Amino acid sequence: MKHLYSSKVMLTSPIEFGDVSKLEEMNNITSRRVIPTHLNYDMLPKDFKTKKCKAIYIIRNPKDTAVSLFHYYKDNPNLPTIEMWNTYFSMFLQGEVVCGSWFDHILSWEGHRNEMGTLFLYYESMKEDPFKAVRKLSNYLGININDNEIHDICKKTSFAEMKTNVEKENNDLKHTVCSLTSNKKLIFRKGTVGEWKHYFTNKQNRQFDDLYKAKMNCSSLAKHIRYGTETAAL
Repeated sequence: MKHLYSSKVMLTSPIEFGDVSKLEEMNNITSRRVIPTHLNYDMLPKDFKTKKCKAIYIIRNPKDTAVSLFHYYKDNPNLPTIEMWNTYFSMFLQGEVVCGSWFDHILSWEGHRNEMGTLFLYYESMKEDPFKAVRKLSNYLGININDNEIHDICKKTSFAEMKTNVEKENNDLKHTVCSLTSNKKLIFRKGTVGEWKHYFTNKQNRQFDDLYKAKMNCSSLAKHIRYGTETAAL
């Protein structure tokens, strides 16, 4: 089998954006397709499930996810303006944000993990050991790549390198790099682990942990989530 990284692969727009013609365009792509999405399992097209497409689900700890999405709201002109963290925090807990509840989203995919054979990867582990993550990906996709190729992939997909490349693309007025924002620019901020501790108050942290325990107590995926260096919140 040809290496994924040396053969033609089409990266499409997120499946949830655009009209029906977008789906028709995807059907006409004869090369391999990588289709990003933020949809929960129940919202996926039926064909995706019946054909048992390869699915890779990236899990980021919910506290850092909340902070990242807060800044996304502030930087994305298409979304409502939310200046206060406290206001946004309540919205996040209630699932009143784009993509809905973080808790329900993961549980929707976990409930069908055996049907789909989904590969679940953790953002924190990928940052800690990208080589291991790429190896898992290659094995899951049935692609034979050597160690040098893995190291090269790790370098090219590091947060720092991708941010640098996107900033160059963002400066090209003729190049559209993102369909999610009105100015068509991708948003790369920090990509760090543990930044939540600079936002969550002690009260918010307890409130979040109580909801997490109630929602995710029976989740096997939740048992492997890490929050970075644990230090006291403000």
